Amino acid sequence: MARGKVQMKKIENPVHRQVTFCKRRAGLLKKAKELSVLCDADIGILIFSSHGKLFELATKGNMQGLIERYMKMKPPRVSQADQAIETQTLDAKKEINLLKQEIEILQKGLRYMFGGGAGTMTLDELQVLEKHLEVWIYHVRSAKMDVLFQEIQLLRNSEGILTAANKHLQDKIIEENIGVTNITPMASDNPYPLTIPDDDIFQI
Repeated sequence: MARGKVQMKKIENPVHRQVTFCKRRAGLLKKAKELSVLCDADIGILIFSSHGKLFELATKGNMQGLIERYMKMKPPRVSQADQAIETQTLDAKKEINLLKQEIEILQKGLRYMFGGGAGTMTLDELQVLEKHLEVWIYHVRSAKMDVLFQEIQLLRNSEGILTAANKHLQDKIIEENIGVTNITPMASDNPYPLTIPDDDIFQI
């Protein structure tokens, strides 16, 4: 009777899975021993079951010797983290070298400018120096504009304070003038002035 095709997926039934594991493991180890004897090959097999149990086979010698031989034959694998660190290190070295070159050019340029033109500079060095001078001028101008802007803001604040104080004084003066204007002389209905006759003065 022909054997049916086995579907390659995890066996859900734990009993069937354990039986299949034992049968396939025994067949794999048997085939490995046969290959080693027939072809005089060194074979090492490591098997970990789903429960973490270890099964191993070393056809010649022991497993440790095969692993050491394997490590000598194959260069150590570099992880992605190590590759990233190595790339960052190379980039940092390149950047450091570029900065050193720029510093040397700038120092040479300073000696050239303050030394009255002593020495010579190549066209590339002069272009680098010119580029840095333009950057420095830009930063100086930016700092100057910031200082001017701060001074303008302080003057505007002072102007606002003085304007508010002036308005307060004007309002106070207007209130005082209105109070003086409202004071009027007393009116009398008596057409005659208030006088006392002389005779009444000497009467007792």
